[in-house]
Formats: sequence, C-alpha cells, structure tokens
Amino acid sequence: MKSSTIAERQAAGRAARERSKRSSHAAIGDLRRDPIELLRQSSEGRVSQLVPLRYGRMAVSPFTFFRGSAILQAHDLSKVQDTGMVMPICGDGHLMNFGGFATPERQLAFDLNDFDEVALGPWEWDLKRLTASLVIAARHMRLSRGMASTLAMSAVTAYRDWIRKYAEYGALELWYERITFDRMIETALTPERRRAARRAMEKAASRTHESMLEKMAEQLGDGWQIHDAPPGLFHVHGASTLFDAEDDWFKIGCWRKLTDRMYADYLKTLTYDRRQLLSQFVPQDLVFKVVGVGSVGTRCLVLLNIDHKGKPLFLQIKEARESVVSQFYKAPMLGHNGERVVRGQRALQAVSDIFLGWSSGPSGRHFYFRQLRDMKFSANIEMFDNDVLEGYARLCGWVMARAHAKAGGKAIEIAAYIGRNDQFAESLTDYAFACADQAEKDYDRFLKACRSGELEARTDEDMAADFRP
Repeated sequence: MKSSTIAERQAAGRAARERSKRSSHAAIGDLRRDPIELLRQSSEGRVSQLVPLRYGRMAVSPFTFFRGSAILQAHDLSKVQDTGMVMPICGDGHLMNFGGFATPERQLAFDLNDFDEVALGPWEWDLKRLTASLVIAARHMRLSRGMASTLAMSAVTAYRDWIRKYAEYGALELWYERITFDRMIETALTPERRRAARRAMEKAASRTHESMLEKMAEQLGDGWQIHDAPPGLFHVHGASTLFDAEDDWFKIGCWRKLTDRMYADYLKTLTYDRRQLLSQFVPQDLVFKVVGVGSVGTRCLVLLNIDHKGKPLFLQIKEARESVVSQFYKAPMLGHNGERVVRGQRALQAVSDIFLGWSSGPSGRHFYFRQLRDMKFSANIEMFDNDVLEGYARLCGWVMARAHAKAGGKAIEIAAYIGRNDQFAESLTDYAFACADQAEKDYDRFLKACRSGELEARTDEDMAADFRP
C-alpha cells in the first residue's frame, strides 16, 4: 500500500476545516440534559457506601466538581461537530491529571498520568478538557478573567507550536521523545519556573515505596500489615470495612481468595523479565484505597509485597470501567477495559510503568495494575504565582502535543488543521469560558440536590468520625 505524501497529509488536515471550522470550536453543544441523572449513571456499580464520599469531594468547589464529572463534558462534546481525526486520547486531560514520575532509567519525567477514560476519540476533546479546567481553576483561585484567558491561550498555543515541531520528527525520533524535569529546567523562561521544577524534583525523589512503608504499615511477626485509616484506607474484610455484608467481594471472606487468580492472570500480561522480577516479592497484605475525586467508589486495591531484603513494592489494582468517551463517541474499542487503559497509557505516555498490566477480578470486573508510588508528583497549583501557573499551562499543552503526536501518528494533519495563527486557540479559549459557565450552573444544581437530599454527600471528616470511639 502506498503511503500518503507529506503534502497530501497536510492537505487532509486543512480539508478537515470543511467538516469542522476552527471557529466552530467555541460552541459548547446541546445542553438539554439532567446533570444529576448523568452523575447517578456514572455512580452505578460503585461501592454504595462510598458514593456519598464521591459527592462530598465533588461538592468542595466547582473545580472538584468538574474533576469528578467527566461524563458531563463528554456528553456535551458529543453534541458538536468534531474534526473527524480520531486517535487514542486521554479522555480526562484536566490540569491535575499531569504529573511527574520515575522512568525505568530512574529519570524524572513529566507526562499525562491518568488514563481511566482513555479511548479512541477526536483529539480536540483532550484540549477542550484541559482549557476548561484551566479557566475553572483560575476562577477557583480568584484570578482575573484576563489571567484565565492567558492560561487557556498559553496551553493551546504551546500545543500548536509543539505539534508543528513534532510534525517534522521521524517515527523513532518521536518515540524516544521525553519531557524530563532536567529538560523542563533548561527550557523554563523565568527563574521562578526553574525553581518550581527543582522543588518538584526534590519532592518526587522523597516519594518512594520505602517512605510509604514507614507511614502505612507495621511489621507483625514475619509479615507486614497495612494500617486501617477509614474511609480512605481499609481492609475489605476487616472491622473498618465500608463494604455491605451482601457485597459479592465481602462474601469471599479472604483477601488471598480475592486476588490470587486475578494476580496470576495479571502476570500473563507482563513480559518474562517483569514476571521474574515480581517472583522475588511475597504478597503481605491487601487494602482498599479511596483515590481521587472521579474514581471514588470504584474498586481500588493496594497490594503490599516484600522482597528477601525486606524492601517493599506497593502495587495498585484499580478497577477499569467503560470510558465516558466510549459512552458518547462510537468508535472501535477493546472488550476488556483494563487492557484498554494499559494500551492507551502505553500509546500516550513517553514511557510507562514497568509493572503495568491488566486482569479480571471476581464478578467479571476489569482491573489494571501499576505501582502505587514511584517518585510520583502532582502539582499543587494553588501554591503557584501567575508566572509559574502560566508556565504550567504551557507545559501541559506541550505534554498533550507529544502524547497525541506519538499515539495518533497524525501530527502533520493536526498541525495543518490548526495552522499558524491564533484562530483555533481563541476559539478554544471562548469554549473554555462557556464550559466553565456551564460547569458552575451544573455545580449549583448539584449542590441543591445534595442539600435537598436528592443526593447524599458526606465529607472525609464526617465518615472518619463514624470510626472513632
């Protein structure tokens, strides 16, 4: 089969403007939907006693609500014309789903770090979620409208400039592209941004399996046991469990019965050398861990393993449900959601966790495995000044451009579609403000539902008090 020339691919990118004009991206979509009904839909199948905690975390601010309601934006985006350029996308690329982590070579890299919603979809959906999150976060931090606009524009123009550069890369050159912290420091435009990157490196370096063992577990005889800290951390079959007595998992009665087959099937998804490495660790204990905002109530486990020198390895076993992108954008998908997450992560990230794999658990639920902590770092944007925050927005745009260029192989087409001017960036900025307005309306409707009892919302502190004597 003859491959298209660069000129033909550029022409295809420009031709996509006929399907979806660059100015059309300012549109937010048909909003005739009930946000409460969609949120209830996304809560189905979760651990029932944790659904109120999910809503409690979402109720903190419009920003946390936006983080936990990816289903709403996916629904709305499905109502507007897309570019027709479909590829693996993150599906939930808001500004808090970027972060630092250690590569297998022990370099610190910065990349997308959450792939629960990964799926085939229009590339611009990722950018729209990112820009909207920047405007909503700016409002949450009481920044000016001008600053919010600057953040959105900075992210999209950085994406535009980098996707144009990546259009010039060869296939292997793009495959080996890494955005390391050292490189971030070298390219930072101001001393403040360089200092922020160095502080992040120092913090990430301290976040190791060994440091977590000291905080989370204690040695009992020849083995180790993780401390209960409900509602965020508890043993599925322990006294502090939040599982109902009739739950199929609780009825299993033993954590080893819960995970033995799942773990054996997971090992089959790894390469031989990774299986050999894991064979040097002995499982010690298993707990349920409540994570994030949007994931609260989904089944997420932490498995503590210890090697012959007493060194720990924490594996996270996280439930993979149907992507919100797949619910509203019909494209081919893998039947196993754990495999979907793993393949999507490997496609989009520059380099992925060596223990990334998937399996099925009791009752047919799908899961993926990864390290819980390996020098991982997330930005605390509320500590950033405006200059560092703008640098962070540009960094996120850069990361997203690299991810799309690698995963989709369509940097040439995307660069031609966007062009060199600011029209696309201005349209996405207008979209981001309209989306932020809608998110605030949905948040107000959500709060009314919580206050009226239509939805039950509880804070972490409220639920922790249930376990105090």
